Amino acid sequence: MRLTILGGGGFRVPLVYRALFAEPGSPGAVKELVLYDTDHQRLSVIACVLAAQAHSAPGAPIVRIAQGLDDALRGADFVFSAIRVGGMAGRVCDERIPLDEGVIGQETVGAGGVLYGLRTLPVAVHIAERVRAVAPDAWVINFTNPAGMVTEAMQRVLGERVVGICDSPVGLVRRAARAAGVDPDAVSYDYVGLNHLGWLRRLESGGRDLLPELLADPAALGSFEEGRLFGAEWLGALGSLPNEYLLYYYFTRETLAAARAAAATRGEFLDRQQSEFFAQAGADSSKAYELWEATRLEREEMYMADARAATGGWQRDAADLEGGGYDRVALALMRAIARGERTQLILNVRNGTALPLLDPDAVIEVPCAVGPDGPRPLRVAAPDAHQAGLMLSVKAAERATIEAAATGSRTAALRALALHPLVDSAAVASRILDRAGIS
Repeated sequence: MRLTILGGGGFRVPLVYRALFAEPGSPGAVKELVLYDTDHQRLSVIACVLAAQAHSAPGAPIVRIAQGLDDALRGADFVFSAIRVGGMAGRVCDERIPLDEGVIGQETVGAGGVLYGLRTLPVAVHIAERVRAVAPDAWVINFTNPAGMVTEAMQRVLGERVVGICDSPVGLVRRAARAAGVDPDAVSYDYVGLNHLGWLRRLESGGRDLLPELLADPAALGSFEEGRLFGAEWLGALGSLPNEYLLYYYFTRETLAAARAAAATRGEFLDRQQSEFFAQAGADSSKAYELWEATRLEREEMYMADARAATGGWQRDAADLEGGGYDRVALALMRAIARGERTQLILNVRNGTALPLLDPDAVIEVPCAVGPDGPRPLRVAAPDAHQAGLMLSVKAAERATIEAAATGSRTAALRALALHPLVDSAAVASRILDRAGIS
């Protein structure tokens, strides 16, 4: 089986390669990994990291560097889309411009997410068109953020053979299960939302919903990330466990103040860190893997640092510093499709009839039954009024972003920004577009 990674020079590619080692030689295992990236220097460094990993993993998939996009796609069974249009410099602007205008600057939510989407969607749609032309039987697994709107735009070309993934929901379920004292692999759950905008509303083990008891236990809530982020009082009032990115909606003042007070945005931190890593590893390829591992650990330690600063400045648990998550979800999805190993995963998929609140073509993030025909969303309980309101508002902003990217319309881009719940002024939205050079 052939797996292609678009964005093959991405920092997290070695996590995917490492995950592939678990099953060399098994039926349906990946035999060839094809990497494609427009940044050849980064791609060369990541190839060195993978070569070092392969030394300790007999039977690891062969790695091939593609000579172009069509070469990368042709013959692929699965395509991971993990691109970053504009590189880290683009992310720095996406985050810094909104912050300077007094609104949340974050890569995937609010104004930053809209700016990132406007730049990324045309490229993602082009990729979908090339997949349709040269690899029509391939499944596309979308890692590219903002994952919900990118998946929806690509589905307009390829249909349901595009699936979006995120590790936040599965991480939330597993952390909550451990806090409730049960095996994370033996729970059932109810989760509903959009990408980076979802809620865990039931956590069941042995026929009993453990969530009410967990929400009433401040000590248990204090033992895992989401419990510390949101606090026992608010979680008790909410009656559910939100995805970590909802902190920007529920504690907007605090997260904005923390981000503006920080020495650097997340994008600025990663830009500096990765520039240093790629320069050092490029100068001495024999140290590429060692440098990558040290850089990865620092990256995980600093994940959502501004959000943690806004809620007490606590440190992440060791279990959350392992990295990955995306890779495990993606490979579980691949196994289910390629081998018929039926499983349940929280994925970004076409709504169909799962949530009558939204139209059938809307991409939502819900538990799915996955088998050889791909994922099918499971019916979940209807969102409450609060959840529905946020979902509808954010989906409207996503749809306007997709329209603006497809047509070049500043009017649609302005609507995308001004309608988003995290942008509190149409005048601010207009200035953000001006500063981003969108006319």
